[in-house]
Amino acid sequence: MQRLIIFAIIGLFAQLVDGSLGMAYGVTSSSLLLLFGVSPAIASASVHMAEVVTTAASGVSHIRFGNVDKQTVYRLILPGSLGAFIGACFLSNLPGDVVKPYIAVFLFALGIYVLLRFLLADSKKITHADTNRTPSKKLLVPLGFIAGFADSTGGGGWGPLTTPVLLSRNELEPRKVIGSVDASEFAIASAATIGFFISLGPEQFHWQWVLALMAGGVVAAPIAAWLVRKIPAAILGVLVGGLIIITNLKTLFGAFDISSNAVQNGAYLFVALLWAGAVAYNIVRHYKQIQQTKQEEKAL
Repeated sequence: MQRLIIFAIIGLFAQLVDGSLGMAYGVTSSSLLLLFGVSPAIASASVHMAEVVTTAASGVSHIRFGNVDKQTVYRLILPGSLGAFIGACFLSNLPGDVVKPYIAVFLFALGIYVLLRFLLADSKKITHADTNRTPSKKLLVPLGFIAGFADSTGGGGWGPLTTPVLLSRNELEPRKVIGSVDASEFAIASAATIGFFISLGPEQFHWQWVLALMAGGVVAAPIAAWLVRKIPAAILGVLVGGLIIITNLKTLFGAFDISSNAVQNGAYLFVALLWAGAVAYNIVRHYKQIQQTKQEEKAL
């Protein structure tokens, strides 16, 4: 029962971040499941099964708050679903002990990418969009396929790949990028789950864990859709990136037989200090931007 409560909290926290930022439910949940010794294929399958429900709740919530560009969703779901299905079948046919180090590296790299993306990017580009244009098919089709494949094989990757790319183009306002990515994820999670059902069989799913993840995610979905208007994306992005890095450090230590407590503790301390510094930097930068904006408005 204690583990189920923990998984429900994981689901709630992961969906709260994912719905607010457009990424990190799969990566966060998969990373924490790997810490409990779950094999990569079963962890990814369980997370995607839970996401079928949580992404549906999140999509409905974002639509109600007006956070969705429907054309972007339509252009993402077909290539994304195809990539997710192929990725699920690919991952399911690999031995868990062989693939686990690579999955851990992949998740760790995603964490670094997310953190640096929001730390180094121009904060004005993250928080403001000059136009409200739907991105082109030439971008969305290959992006959807690659992100869908990465999402299945890594247990996460749809949001960390699609959201920063779309934000960087400054075509949609951030809330619509986040809402559209979350709404389209329902199709990707469904396609990946079908692939895992075919490749693994339903008996391989940990149904109690899945239900716990679902319960937490459904509670968080409407709260996150509201928060997307309130919390600066630059700050949340750094928080998520650091969290992914921290949670995957232990998996990497085990995968590469690094057992020295001194090395592990030193690595944790180093990453934690860098993470705290990055968060503090983005908070200060955000409030400086607010003050600068107010001064410019007064000057006018």
